[in-house]
Amino acid sequence: MPEFTDLLFYAFAGLALLFGFLCVANPFSRSPVTSAMFLVLTIVALAGLFILLHAFFLAAIQILVYAGAVMVLFLFVIMLLNLKEEERREIRKFTIGAGFLAVAVIAGILIRAVVAAQPFATGPLVEGATKPLGKLLFTHYLLPFEVMSVLLLVGMIGVILLSKKELK
Repeated sequence: MPEFTDLLFYAFAGLALLFGFLCVANPFSRSPVTSAMFLVLTIVALAGLFILLHAFFLAAIQILVYAGAVMVLFLFVIMLLNLKEEERREIRKFTIGAGFLAVAVIAGILIRAVVAAQPFATGPLVEGATKPLGKLLFTHYLLPFEVMSVLLLVGMIGVILLSKKELK
């Protein structure tokens, strides 16, 4: 019989996957604001997973920084453009192919990283301690930390390009 924390893990993981899919596919509306709201729900579900891992600091940062500041920035950019649905440009086959290629490359890197991972190689963190977490982020995990910042920048550029009007 699974424990309650196991059930919560499956619930949060399922919600994160569902909301992440709805963020990309968005069958309810073609509005980028709806996709951004699904991304906020995905971030909240991920924060729930962090809480289950007893990483309370990361859960709080996930909510405050990503669901708060970054999503407000994304919504500001989306609403600043203020495009009507009929003015958006059409999605081309090249764009879809490039997107699938990017997803395949990122999936390959993720699979390679998971296979090569050495769990607990750096030792467990003290719960609630931010100094060891900061030290780990800026020494052992500097490259993934910087890759995440570049991904945020690419996401912002993607929002602008997806909502841009087709030039005639």
